[in-house]
Amino acid sequence: MKETLNELAQLRDSRFGQPWPRHGLKLLYWFAKDCVSFGNDNVMISECDPANGDFGFHHFENRYDENGDKLLPDIDFPYYVVGNLNSPGAEELPEYVSEDNSPDLHNSNTDRIIVSLYDEEWFHRVYVTQHRDRSNDYDPNATYPISRGLLKIIRRMSLEDFLRKP
Repeated sequence: MKETLNELAQLRDSRFGQPWPRHGLKLLYWFAKDCVSFGNDNVMISECDPANGDFGFHHFENRYDENGDKLLPDIDFPYYVVGNLNSPGAEELPEYVSEDNSPDLHNSNTDRIIVSLYDEEWFHRVYVTQHRDRSNDYDPNATYPISRGLLKIIRRMSLEDFLRKP
């Protein structure tokens, strides 16, 4: 796993959600605007219910890979993943997230967001990642924690400005 992304420039340099037709940047924008809010002490409040399958969220098993490593740290909170546009519940995502998805474009549905959920009300951590090639394995070299500060920056932007920002 890579260093935490704190700024828009770091997000762009990570290549998450790029190039078109990948949907990761739109997915992250939706997540920052609609699925998380911030309470006292900078706590990340869940505005959706990953445990209930909202928006296609489903449990993420942080399994060992062929090298004996796990994608994410072992913690006492469950992980949930969202972003598979073919998952039950994904039709609840805004159309702008899925509009470029095409079975003919093999990388248009590769990006994911993984969250750890504390007490079913608060997000403990947020990660962006992508599938490796056409497999169900996630790429540890393309997995990044996202800071609260970066989520707050995204929340203040319009979708158009966020997608255009260098």
